Amino acid sequence: MYTYMASTRNKNTPGNYALEVKMDKDNQKYTLFPHSQYGEAYHTRLPGNGLLGAKLYMNKLSHNPIEIESFLFGINTTNLVNPAAPLVPDLKSLETTDIYKNKPVVMPIPLVIEKSRPFPVP
Repeated sequence: MYTYMASTRNKNTPGNYALEVKMDKDNQKYTLFPHSQYGEAYHTRLPGNGLLGAKLYMNKLSHNPIEIESFLFGINTTNLVNPAAPLVPDLKSLETTDIYKNKPVVMPIPLVIEKSRPFPVP
C-alpha cells in the first residue's frame, strides 16, 4: 500500500495563492486601463504645428460615427422597403496642440514683384 503525503510545494500555500490572485488583478488593471499606452488620451486634441497625424478613435471626431461610416460604405442604400433617411453628421469640435507658435509674416508695404530676376549664367 502506498501512502500519499500532502503537497509540500509553495504553490499550494495560502500566501502564494494570494500572491497569484494579486498578480492577476494587477495584470488585468494594467491591461484594461483606458489611458495606457494602447488606450486613449486624457484630453483628445488635433495635432498642430510641429506634430504629425495621430491615432484618433472614431467616437472622438463625431457623436454618431457608426451612422457616418455606414453612410460612407453605402449600407442600406438599396433598401427599397425602408429607405435610409438623409444623414446629418453631428461632428465634435476639437482644439489643436501646437509645439511652437507661428511668427507673423512681415511683408513690405509697397509689394513690388520684379518680372526679371537675376539668373546666374555658368
